[in-house]
Amino acid sequence: MSDLIAKTALDKRLAEIVTPVIEDMGAELVRLRLMSGKTPTLQVMADLPNGGIEVDALAEISTALSATLDVEDPITDEYTLEVSSPGIDRPLTRLKDFETWEGYEARIETTELIDGQRRFKGIVQGVEGDEVLIEIEQGKETPTIGLRFEWLSDAKLILTDELIRDVLKARKDKGQIDETQFDEVETLMDGEED
Repeated sequence: MSDLIAKTALDKRLAEIVTPVIEDMGAELVRLRLMSGKTPTLQVMADLPNGGIEVDALAEISTALSATLDVEDPITDEYTLEVSSPGIDRPLTRLKDFETWEGYEARIETTELIDGQRRFKGIVQGVEGDEVLIEIEQGKETPTIGLRFEWLSDAKLILTDELIRDVLKARKDKGQIDETQFDEVETLMDGEED
């Protein structure tokens, strides 16, 4: 079964080169794209298997990838290497991502029209076999539909208050966030002013 980590033939070749390096460092390749432009940019998204990769780890991955790519030399032109985390509103690039992020809102695009549409927005309901399940709004109803993973061209979580709260809570629970490093946050009710 394919995934959405790399799309083009060159991206797939680059993914074959960088994946072992990233995995040897205890992380996972989430997405890879070679973006064209005056100076092409190789965008590499990496994360820990349980999420929450830190900047220092990304810097180490960047250094290791630079060395490997210099030796392999798969890109003939000059380019910029950009290594980042997937962020909170991360792309969903593997079937397992739809299990991990069940219950959260996502945007999904398909390669072909399905019942007259290519874009779907709704709540991820996990997977069933090789299908991604998503609950969508259709008027007053909210049916759950199944989209075969191979039909997908793009999928991404939508940034919501619930997603932000849950991701930050998970990072806090893992000891990745030290609340003593932040000022107290005051929430204002609608209509209130300082």
